[in-house]
Amino acid sequence: MNVSIIGTGYVGLTTGTCLAFLGHRVTCVDSDTRKVELLQAGKTPIYEPYLEELMAEAAPNLRFCRDYGPAVRDAEVIFIAVGTPPSATGSPDLQYVSAAARGIGQHYAGDFTVVVNKSTVPIGSGNWVDSLVRESYEQHHGKKANGHFSVASNPEFLREGSALHDSLYPDRVVVGSDNPRSLEVLYTLYRPILDQTFAPPPYLPRPEGVGAVPLVSADLASAELIKYAANAFLATKISYINEIGQLAEKVGADIQQVAKGIGLDARIGTRFLQSGIGWGGSCFGKDTTALVSTANEYGLTMPIVESAREVNRRQRDRVVEKLLSELKILKGRTVGLLGLAFKPNTDDLREAPAIDIARNLAERGCKVKVHDPVALERFQREYPNLGVICCNSAEEVADEADAIALVTEWQQYLELDWDAIAGRMRSRIVLDGRNALDRARQIRQGFKYLSMAG
Repeated sequence: MNVSIIGTGYVGLTTGTCLAFLGHRVTCVDSDTRKVELLQAGKTPIYEPYLEELMAEAAPNLRFCRDYGPAVRDAEVIFIAVGTPPSATGSPDLQYVSAAARGIGQHYAGDFTVVVNKSTVPIGSGNWVDSLVRESYEQHHGKKANGHFSVASNPEFLREGSALHDSLYPDRVVVGSDNPRSLEVLYTLYRPILDQTFAPPPYLPRPEGVGAVPLVSADLASAELIKYAANAFLATKISYINEIGQLAEKVGADIQQVAKGIGLDARIGTRFLQSGIGWGGSCFGKDTTALVSTANEYGLTMPIVESAREVNRRQRDRVVEKLLSELKILKGRTVGLLGLAFKPNTDDLREAPAIDIARNLAERGCKVKVHDPVALERFQREYPNLGVICCNSAEEVADEADAIALVTEWQQYLELDWDAIAGRMRSRIVLDGRNALDRARQIRQGFKYLSMAG
């Protein structure tokens, strides 16, 4: 099929690359000249494992450009995958969605296309996008748009760091439309994934036991709400185990044993029960805010979601409080942070806990040293005035440090020579912000071991 994707962020670039790998003819559109030139050279502007390798395999079917015209003119499916950052009120800023919809209406010249909202947009946005596309089409073509367009919702459930895996081997595919023809087109588009009939790339093997992928067909509003509800539930699950972790700390319980004990209940499950600093990234914060904002428009409150957000915010403050409790005075102390990205295997700093922690420590007079194996360059570019010292290695972070905090659980940090790290520090204090280190081993190596739950 001829597919156009507007926007080459995480979602757009991953979706386009995977669809091209499956044999569809994909054109990705972006207004950023530098980004397009980088992509045309086979390089990616983001860090995502195996993305450049899959782009190389998909290259015969994948192209990048800045112009809407050649991209959308004859497309059978057009994805809108642009950014929807939160506005000052908490609701998503839809200016880029609006521009994409109007661009589609202006340049489309085929018989029928499905315009797919891949961006996370508020409930009811499908109808709004439909009106924008039609209005633009009729304004520029001088005729009615009846029958030429149909708008659908196809929410993404990708985890940064494993986005390609989640695209090729998803738990489910959700499509929403009030037009049966649109649902048929999207079923055809995704059939290789639904039936798992494609030959997997050697570096992204098909997991054992993966069979047919469920397809959830819904109306527009339901598909839009599924995305928000899923992210809010996962965010709440993380905040819940962190709240239980605070109680575990007070009563002397082991939060990891507690999480295992409740996670083996099939009704609860083990995933997203890792206590620690809490969630960050582009999705959970933005989507929970948008869900609360949408509820307010209808005269509703969402106290569970609001509480999950507050618990998560407090976890960042607790890092500083724990260090203060141990060091007694923060002014003049040196604290090292291992990890800047909001999670391993990405360079994404959006809503990253490390940023708030570093800022809070610096404001209290700490000398803050930071390292990240992938996100350091982006951090230097995006936060040049945060007042911290960027180090080229974890060992450099440890030099003369009064304490070190593990903020992002990169595998290389877990495998550090912690004996050597201890020898470089002024005092051997380690705060395990992700409960990922071996407590017993840390204590044997002479560290005062602190965690987020004990």
